[in-house]
Amino acid sequence: MWCATLALLAGCDPKPGSFGHDLDFLKKHDTGLVVLRSGDARVIVSPKYQGKVFTSTDSGEEGPSFGWIHYKAFEGPLDAHMNAYGGENRLWLGPEGGRFSLFFPPGAKMEFANWKTPAAIDTQPWRVRKQTDSNVIMQKEMRLTNYAGRELNITIGREVMIWSREGISKRLQVPLDDQVAAVGYETRNMLLNGGIEPWNDSTGMPCVWMLDMLKPSPSTVIVIPYQSGMGDTGKPATTDYFGEIPGDRIKFDNGVIFFKADGKNRGKLGVHPSRALGVIGSYDSEHAVLTIAKFKVDSSGRYLNQEWNTVKPPFSGDAVNAYNDGPLADGSQMGPFYELESVAPAWSLASGALKSYGHDVFHFTGTEASLDKISRKVLGVSIEQIKQVFR
Repeated sequence: MWCATLALLAGCDPKPGSFGHDLDFLKKHDTGLVVLRSGDARVIVSPKYQGKVFTSTDSGEEGPSFGWIHYKAFEGPLDAHMNAYGGENRLWLGPEGGRFSLFFPPGAKMEFANWKTPAAIDTQPWRVRKQTDSNVIMQKEMRLTNYAGRELNITIGREVMIWSREGISKRLQVPLDDQVAAVGYETRNMLLNGGIEPWNDSTGMPCVWMLDMLKPSPSTVIVIPYQSGMGDTGKPATTDYFGEIPGDRIKFDNGVIFFKADGKNRGKLGVHPSRALGVIGSYDSEHAVLTIAKFKVDSSGRYLNQEWNTVKPPFSGDAVNAYNDGPLADGSQMGPFYELESVAPAWSLASGALKSYGHDVFHFTGTEASLDKISRKVLGVSIEQIKQVFR
């Protein structure tokens, strides 16, 4: 508050880690930046940077900035494989690997040297179709050739809309008391088949893939409720995407997965659509930040396998993923950050047909007693249980 009071007289710069600091930084790189507002809540959307929600806050420009931003990536030069600018909600297309991959040219060996993120979801700007104080609608047309050699003419439509406090409460069906600050927004993500050929088992069917990149702390824990009571044969999650996650970093407890998200050990897990529920969250007890992402899961849907091989069946993928960043073998690290992810089913679309997928993000700060009510209602676990699980 002291800085805000004297800002005009003293030229005080926003504090690093604050929403105002990130807003000033991003304005230097995207003159068309969109800031959505509802009360003290703010959401930054960047049409130039592929429609990303870069960050948000629940308490104005001096409030915390929740999204992870990779500041160094803006310095350039462009990377040949992927330009990781960050963003607490970004849209990718799948599949990354497999027989219909969008990240490898036809016939190429699936290794890093040949892996390249399509420019339309990596470096190219998107067009704003409509903009208000509370929502923005963007669009991007692209032509991509998949690993099977089929050209896909794709149009992405993306709307981001900020929620009021009343809207957040209604959306999550939980009351918000005056001890809680909140920000929440909805994203609607549409794919349209703009080509002549249908998307099917022969041509390939792309999918919407949502990734929320967030700031870790030593105390951050990801919480993933899953469907139990199905005989419980085998693990409820794939835990070896990047090598098996160590046992002291992941716990399974009565229909909930707990995954340590401290940014110190690289690991990823995924939950199959038959067991996935439409919610994932995290709690950072060091900063008293509760984060929740909501989406729909089709338990009988066909979800694409994203792994870098053509051996596994193409529709054997997970619906929910979580990632914790960590150092690579050579000691280098892009982050640290962690990710909450959801994936839409692969869509069989006729020429001119479209479907949309929603993924909503919420952040809450306040007293632990108030946050506990939200966590119990939405995630099914108490704040104290999350705090103690890895102690």
